[in-house]
Amino acid sequence: MTGLLACAAVLVLSGVFGLWRMRRDGRLRMRGRDSGVRLTAEDLGVELGERATLVQFSSAFCAPCRATKRVLGEVTAMVEGVVQVEIDAESQLDLVRRLEILRTPTVLVLDARGLLVQRAAGQPRRADVIAALGTAVGA
Repeated sequence: MTGLLACAAVLVLSGVFGLWRMRRDGRLRMRGRDSGVRLTAEDLGVELGERATLVQFSSAFCAPCRATKRVLGEVTAMVEGVVQVEIDAESQLDLVRRLEILRTPTVLVLDARGLLVQRAAGQPRRADVIAALGTAVGA
């Protein structure tokens, strides 16, 4: 009987964790420790966008990274003055550690000065990226 209760508890806890993870995955938000983070053209290897910059950290075998790249490309094409940058996380480990990138894809939304406005771990929705750009452009 004790084993059955333990199995039931594990199933319930894993279900709750899965729902929590699914709800947070890909959501653009600002963490407290992100406040004041600034990236430069030297950090990214390209010039910052005139209005905003979308930075995506990817890895070679990441299927959601390809879909994220497509979404960011579509949004970049819609908004003038926005630049999209894809960074291979494996080749930029110092930057990954500095920004505390824990998984791919991770998307950073920067304003025109390179200040981090929002970030998402996982594949963000197109509408969320557009809203985050509105925040970055308005900043």
